[in-house]
Amino acid sequence: MNAILNFMKRNYKILLGIVFLSATLFAFKIKSSNAEDPEKDKLLLELLTFVIEKGHYNPAAIDDAFSKGVYKDYIQALDPSKRFFLQSDIDEFAQFETQLDDQLINKDLTFFNLTYDRLITRMNQSKTLYKDVLAVPFDYTIDESFNTDYEKAPYAKNTTELKDRWRKQLKLSALASLTDRLKFQENKAKGITNEVSNDSLVGGQTIEKLPVDAAKEKVAAADDTKVKTFAELEIDTRENAKKSLDEYFGFMNDLDRNDWFSVYINSITARFDPHTNYFAPEEKERFDVSISGKLEGIGARLQKKNDYTEISELISGGPAWRGKQLESGDLVMKVAQGNAEPVDVVGMRLDDVVKKIKGPKGSEVRLTVKKVDGTVKVISIIRDIVEIEETYAKSSVVEKNGLKYGVIYLPKFYIDFENKDGRDAGKDIALEVDRLKKAGVNGIVLDVRDDGGGSLSTVVDIAGLFIEQGPIVQIKSTGVKKEVLFDRDPKIEWDGPLVIMVNSFSASASEILAAAIQDYKRGIIIGSKQTYGKGTVQNVIDLNQFVRNSAVGDLGALKTTTQKFYRINGGSTQLDGVSSDVVMPDRYAYLKMGERDVENAMPWDKIDAANYTVWNKNANFDQAIANSKNRIAGNAQFQLIEENAKWIDSRSEENTYSLNIDKFKKAQNDLEEKAKKYKPISQYNSKLRFSSLPYEVAQMEKDNVLKEKRDRWHEGLAKDIYVEEALNVLDDLQSKTVVKKTTPTSLKKDKLVKS
Repeated sequence: MNAILNFMKRNYKILLGIVFLSATLFAFKIKSSNAEDPEKDKLLLELLTFVIEKGHYNPAAIDDAFSKGVYKDYIQALDPSKRFFLQSDIDEFAQFETQLDDQLINKDLTFFNLTYDRLITRMNQSKTLYKDVLAVPFDYTIDESFNTDYEKAPYAKNTTELKDRWRKQLKLSALASLTDRLKFQENKAKGITNEVSNDSLVGGQTIEKLPVDAAKEKVAAADDTKVKTFAELEIDTRENAKKSLDEYFGFMNDLDRNDWFSVYINSITARFDPHTNYFAPEEKERFDVSISGKLEGIGARLQKKNDYTEISELISGGPAWRGKQLESGDLVMKVAQGNAEPVDVVGMRLDDVVKKIKGPKGSEVRLTVKKVDGTVKVISIIRDIVEIEETYAKSSVVEKNGLKYGVIYLPKFYIDFENKDGRDAGKDIALEVDRLKKAGVNGIVLDVRDDGGGSLSTVVDIAGLFIEQGPIVQIKSTGVKKEVLFDRDPKIEWDGPLVIMVNSFSASASEILAAAIQDYKRGIIIGSKQTYGKGTVQNVIDLNQFVRNSAVGDLGALKTTTQKFYRINGGSTQLDGVSSDVVMPDRYAYLKMGERDVENAMPWDKIDAANYTVWNKNANFDQAIANSKNRIAGNAQFQLIEENAKWIDSRSEENTYSLNIDKFKKAQNDLEEKAKKYKPISQYNSKLRFSSLPYEVAQMEKDNVLKEKRDRWHEGLAKDIYVEEALNVLDDLQSKTVVKKTTPTSLKKDKLVKS
């Protein structure tokens, strides 16, 4: 998620300029709103180009270099595994490599039409290829190998070569599944508790990243209770591979020309910077749900299952969950709006089924579903506001060394731009802090690991909970004097010990918060060496406002980079991110996954610092950092994590695998032996007991789904050595006046805690 400012409010001058010019440029009529209307596509190209050039912070020149970048990104997006196009196709496409800038300016769709038509042709041919490959047994005695580094692989010269690539690709996936199944049976015969072993060993990553959904096959291996022969298992793996590919191509068949045109457009927008992209109407809806954490509907997650739409999960607290009639595994056959005639949705695109099931609060939808037991039932559901619980902040309490601490987890900086009274991260974190204060905590850990950002305004609100008042972040637009966002409320919600947890995936708004807390020296930042490094601000612009003729249909929206933000000390978080005060070893520390590793990322720079006063109430601040560094350096578990990180990095470059079963088994067994050394990482348990606050305990008594989620979270916290070290830091930040909660016999000894 990206740090977002309300474009209408903060950039009204830019917006007014675009609107004024667009009245002349784009207020023309479109003949129809056909789903595959080239005139609409041309309008979209013209509109996107204009809005980006006028609104982007630093728009790229649209020239031959730009064209080459679009060409490379687009072809790679269409066929990342090089299992559709032939070299002859690429040779034909290559003539356009330096012409796409001109085609963009002239609204020429020649290249897109050529690649789209060819892709559909090649995909239809591939359906025959994989079915032919999987129709006969694999010979695992042949001494051959397969390289999974698709980026460096050449395109197949002809259909024969392409079929052989499919064969090897599918053979590797089936071989991984087959060896799992064989090992499962061997271990079962020996009375050994079975563990599926190949995870994280194939491709230096997880086996799920193979071409076929091998995860399902691994589950099948674990569920298979009948002892089978090698031949029977070999058949099973091919059947499962075929089933997975049937589902994959079923999903691909659901994609229409508009979907692929969105891929082309995003290959264009990405050349301006990694965070400028186009949202088709459905994507815009999903983005709104993601940033607000709520939607109007029945509260069920759906997935495609061949021609059917399956209920994969009910959202706790939603109308479907409350009704207790709809269940996971139910297949939706028909959808009716209230008493209207039901519409058959079998074979319909998933997005279209979702549109029919979603609807405004208070309206009725009737689902005809096939239950797991085969019965057919009509279920009436009154739509309502559905809150996606996983979006929102949550907290837990734990006792350590006689003191009570609070842990708040913030998955994203959410906000409801349409409703100022709706939930947002700022208000919710304030509420959690207040609840923890009432629970008598002696310190707070705020966990923004894996938090990709969100609303910038909520960052200011959250940072303001921990300081008296002052600047939080600086913002700069092209040609405009910098703007400083302040916390102007002198009230401090929490003035006690504070730790912010970050990792390499803490981005954007998370980095603003961490940077502000660090610059004020208000709390200690612990985690990965540095955060993600996204120091830009995006605004979402509704493209429909620029077109007078509604017959064109929904044009979607553009998310474009309009500003850069800076720390209050003047430095940018762009590329460099926020460096932790205490660096904890990270299993993925050596892999290239930050903004600095992304093509077209904007550069780092610096502006003048804002005026701010450093917090002076952390007497043990420097000592707590020193203590933590010493603990980590001497901790065997952290040393093991560091060693594992280096091993993972070395494995990431190994891409060639033998397709001979004996050699494959030996290679996997060798890896498993090495991996055993790192098993204690996943088995670690601090034995700390985390629990919910009283209000949530009451909720869990009525909601088993919520209870299960919280139990899993608390178990995860207890196994998280990073959280344990964060609590150790809170211990070190305690002042002399804090008294441990102890038994009477030890009260005199422990009256003073920490110096």
